[in-house]
Amino acid sequence: MTTHLSFGTLLSQGVLRLRVAAFAEGPAAGLSLDAELLLAHAFGTSRARLRSHPEAMADVDKAKRYAQLIERRAAGEPLAYILGRKDFWSLRLAVTPAVLVPRPETELLVERALALRLEEFGRVVDLGTGSGAIALALASERPGWQVAATDVSDEALAIARTNADSLDLRHVQFLRGSWFEPLAGRTFDLILSNPPYVASADPALKDPALQREPQIALTPGTDAMACLREIIDSAPDYLERDGWLLLEHGADQAEEVTRELVARGLRHVRSHRDLAGHERMTEAQRA
Repeated sequence: MTTHLSFGTLLSQGVLRLRVAAFAEGPAAGLSLDAELLLAHAFGTSRARLRSHPEAMADVDKAKRYAQLIERRAAGEPLAYILGRKDFWSLRLAVTPAVLVPRPETELLVERALALRLEEFGRVVDLGTGSGAIALALASERPGWQVAATDVSDEALAIARTNADSLDLRHVQFLRGSWFEPLAGRTFDLILSNPPYVASADPALKDPALQREPQIALTPGTDAMACLREIIDSAPDYLERDGWLLLEHGADQAEEVTRELVARGLRHVRSHRDLAGHERMTEAQRA
């Protein structure tokens, strides 16, 4: 892919390389999209231009750059890390290997938070914010809310603050600490979290892409429920009366999360399904 070739030829070669890579077991459409996004990134152009001018001849140096990006993707590196960005909700976020790549299913937390709290004013906290995706999505939708976010990682908080600055959402407060640790004496109308919920022995963690993401954001160790249980146990002390706790969890954990919430005295416990039909998040209200 390093001689004078057209955009169309480069794209075809990129798709072929991804198709034969060990990680590439997904649909062909997904591989084509990855290759197209990497080609646009390497050449600093739009996908629309690539599609409208597939016969245009490509610069050799940029073609070499594209080949390098394709090899990184073929080795299993997440596309978001290669591009340095990921779209979430209505936002474009900077991401690095210091933070988990925001997933579409996590948007369900944002959707439910907006549905549960319609008031212009609200105190909200996102626990384990990572790139800041949840906190910044809520701040963008509800400018009158007081939004805070915590994370134990200095590197993750640096990315979150960068995103807040680039989106002009500088009023979001980012605090270092584990879960509720930096929130002593404060209460909230909404508490949200997408905590680690994959057991360390789960074969899913052997996926090359997941192995490149921060393990602290994926697994709490041998007990997949450890972080969820810790948050549930502490949450009522930080919730306003009638405040809501919203938790993302594994597709097979809704029942166990519900039991923990009920045992902690929370009410109106409801689980919601993501677009794939999995019970992906559960909400509960302080009694």
